[in-house]
Amino acid sequence: MTNPKSNLGTRQMTWLVILRVAIGWHFLYEGLVKVFNPAWSPFGYLMDSKGIMAPLFHAMASNPTVLKAVDHMNEWGLVLIGLGLVLGIFTRLSIYSGMLLLAFYYLSHPPFPGLNYALPSEGSYFIVDKVVIEFIALGVLSLFPTGRAIGLDRLLFRNK
Repeated sequence: MTNPKSNLGTRQMTWLVILRVAIGWHFLYEGLVKVFNPAWSPFGYLMDSKGIMAPLFHAMASNPTVLKAVDHMNEWGLVLIGLGLVLGIFTRLSIYSGMLLLAFYYLSHPPFPGLNYALPSEGSYFIVDKVVIEFIALGVLSLFPTGRAIGLDRLLFRNK
């Protein structure tokens, strides 16, 4: 399993793959929960947005057509990103798509002092929250070919 291009040992690559799968599982689970809950809507989350990007997120929530598109893109984006990470297929695309989605989540609900949200948080955050940590972890994963070590990318990109 050692990859000569990355100079990583088996244990290092194994832990990177575990990290990839764990983040993928989180994305997949969050997406499936939304897909299978017909009452779920991003409306409340978008309307609760604070910070510099709040007007954009409020506008998204205020337009029923845009809200429906955001709903589908969020649900299925989470599912597809999660599947890509868990299965190690189109890993780079999944990683960068996940980072983009996390950036939108962060910009919608930045953990800055003085901003209070209707949705309860899991603790007290100051600038760095779990979204930022997951974003950074995906950034680290983008530097390593984990899908080609253990994943369907290995089969897909076999000749390259």
